Amino acid sequence: MWRRRGYEETKHAGSNAYRARQAAPDATARHRTDEGRSLQAAPFCPFWGSKDPNRHRAGPLPALIDNAAMIELITVAAASGLAGFVDAVVGGGGLVLVPALLATYPNAVPATLFGTNKGGAIWGTAWAAVQFARRVTLARVTMAWGMAGALAGSFFGAWVVTLVSAKPLKQALPFVLLAILAYTVAKKQLGRDHAPRMAGRAEAVAAGVIGLGIGFYDGFFGPGTGSFFVFLFVRVLGYDFLHASAAAKRLNTATNFAALVLFAWTGHIWWAVAAVLAVANVAGSLLGTRLALARGAGFVRVVFIVVVSALILKTAWDSFGPLIVTHT
Repeated sequence: MWRRRGYEETKHAGSNAYRARQAAPDATARHRTDEGRSLQAAPFCPFWGSKDPNRHRAGPLPALIDNAAMIELITVAAASGLAGFVDAVVGGGGLVLVPALLATYPNAVPATLFGTNKGGAIWGTAWAAVQFARRVTLARVTMAWGMAGALAGSFFGAWVVTLVSAKPLKQALPFVLLAILAYTVAKKQLGRDHAPRMAGRAEAVAAGVIGLGIGFYDGFFGPGTGSFFVFLFVRVLGYDFLHASAAAKRLNTATNFAALVLFAWTGHIWWAVAAVLAVANVAGSLLGTRLALARGAGFVRVVFIVVVSALILKTAWDSFGPLIVTHT
């Protein structure tokens, strides 16, 4: 009997609640509108995705936003893995990861995305540098000078970019890369054999100058830094592509560290996102390093040509694409 009475009370309670909602739809709508406004006013967290500061409360909206943010995080993590692979072989991983970050988080401050990119990419580059160091012998003094120059140049370039515009360099970059590509393709034996042209102090000073110049470029602008390091070590110092790539990893780690310190100092890093990117970047770097060491200089040369070609297309579109679209 008591079970039947309890069932009837529950049934009528449900009906009364339903009738109450039907009788006052405007109040429910206002509640939902106010809830939406509070969510829009709340700060955005790129890692968790939810705009609700009380995101752990039950309800469908935070869960939906979190799912979308997780998809975004998986997307940029996949891009970071591919970037780590490209960086480990020949450099130029920023060609993959930076556009992915810009497309995934279009409302974010670009400096924050660049800082987050460095926070993730430096680990893959450093991992590749360590792996190459175990298998490829390079003069320690030469690498020390090169890394010191790269570190100083990157700091100086980052400071100069706050004073002057990088637009002229941005517009000239596609033509510089095109010249490098044409030279590399024309010289079929370039970088196939390891035959250093210098030794001792002369090689160390040359590496320091290369590090200073390309480090400045990395701090000032950045795209294709690893490819420039590889080309100059091949062309100026006479390294093959495998040894040049190994050297480029060490110098690029130094420039990334300088940029990372600067971005961290100014608060332009999403550390939670950077941590996920770092794991994926190291995984891609591991695969790329193994392939480069197993396949040798010929494989690195092919990847170099592909990456430089892609850089030419991207930098040309970034510089002149808007002008073409405007005129058409």
